[in-house]
Amino acid sequence: MFRGKNYKESAKLVDRSKLYDTTEAMELVTKTAKAKFDETVEAHIKLGVDSRHADQQVRGAIVLPNGTGKSAKVLVFAKGAKAEEAKAAGADYVGEMDLVSKIQGENWFDFDVVVATPDMMGVVGRLGKVLGPKGLMPSPKAGTVTMDVTKAVNEIKAGKIEYRLDKTNIIHCPIGKVSFGAAKLEENFNALMGAIIKAKPSAAKGQYLRSVVVASTMGPGVKVNQAKLS
Repeated sequence: MFRGKNYKESAKLVDRSKLYDTTEAMELVTKTAKAKFDETVEAHIKLGVDSRHADQQVRGAIVLPNGTGKSAKVLVFAKGAKAEEAKAAGADYVGEMDLVSKIQGENWFDFDVVVATPDMMGVVGRLGKVLGPKGLMPSPKAGTVTMDVTKAVNEIKAGKIEYRLDKTNIIHCPIGKVSFGAAKLEENFNALMGAIIKAKPSAAKGQYLRSVVVASTMGPGVKVNQAKLS
């Protein structure tokens, strides 16, 4: 895999065999981000669970204390008064069947999060095959199937992120931008890790946090000492 000069220089600053304390890891991530744009910092958390079993799923949502640095585009499926409420709260798109047709017919995905009122889930269900694989399907666990559309939209706009396991039992989550600086990134990271540790399924046996790595969009991965997190 080709790696640019900046990446190679950054990689020299990271000791691949070392597990860093959180504070040190965040400082390294900001130091090794050399791109000309404001890179996103992501956390990659491998868990000792088996996502194939329903009782070992880890999924939820959290509002990061310092936001994500990105304004999420919110699509809301609602009708009547709830549709008006969603518009007033600042949702980017609000609709019913018209939006279903647009997504199905035009392969339109100009949004980051989907919220739906419970009475609209029958309609939204038709989009399961396209929204599901993209991680966009609304769910009560993530607070995106709700009658309180104002709260849902406000939280998402304030920096609410959803965390969920992928097929390899890893959670990938943004924790902010490099421009936040190490201290704010650490606050966001600690909030995310606290939520994931709290969400540990009772069916999970053995070591729960297997590995934790943080990295900027173009930078090298920095391993965090997971033993000090749990």
